[in-house]
Amino acid sequence: MKRSERYEAVLRHFAEVSPHVTTELEFGSVFQLLVATVLSAQCTDKRVNQVTPELFRHYPDAAAMAEADPEDVLSFISSISYPNSKAKHLVELSVAIQEKFGGKVPSALDDLTSLPGVGRKTANVLLAVAFSKAAMPVDTHVYRVSHRMGLVPKSAATPLAVERCLTKNIPEALLADAHHWLLLHGRYVCTSRKPHCEKCPFKGFCPKIMDFKGY
Repeated sequence: MKRSERYEAVLRHFAEVSPHVTTELEFGSVFQLLVATVLSAQCTDKRVNQVTPELFRHYPDAAAMAEADPEDVLSFISSISYPNSKAKHLVELSVAIQEKFGGKVPSALDDLTSLPGVGRKTANVLLAVAFSKAAMPVDTHVYRVSHRMGLVPKSAATPLAVERCLTKNIPEALLADAHHWLLLHGRYVCTSRKPHCEKCPFKGFCPKIMDFKGY
């Protein structure tokens, strides 16, 4: 099966069964989405959603969080992975938003990645979800699923390489949705350990199921 045919089959299936998808993170503003996405790095959305309501009650926007002490922020996110560094980054990025961007979260990739603690994946989430731009955030789920299903070559060995390959092969209008489709497929079906191949709608052509040895 040609790679182009894989893309066609995968995108057609998801468009039919899950036409309307978005992040599972809970937020009430662009700033809150940014905070939740930073917290979600190497942490589950479920856990993030458990701590953000109280965090946002005390620090609803960049202006409020910019005035906070990292230790105070830490008290709300202590159950999150890497809480100390994330608390520091949240305060620092809030200060940067206030001082450099007039209190508003920027909508350009370079501006977003200039914020402390904001990498390319986090920036792309903001572009796709908050600003409705064509972007492909590549997290561990998207990276794993893309390789397992043969959507990208083995040589695409970095998140950026996977992002570029997916962006090249997925229509711009579907990029943001495709990110969520691949992410959720990896979260609930094509899991890292013991993938549920028997439930996979792509088992007829998935290289992983067909004795693919790369992952």
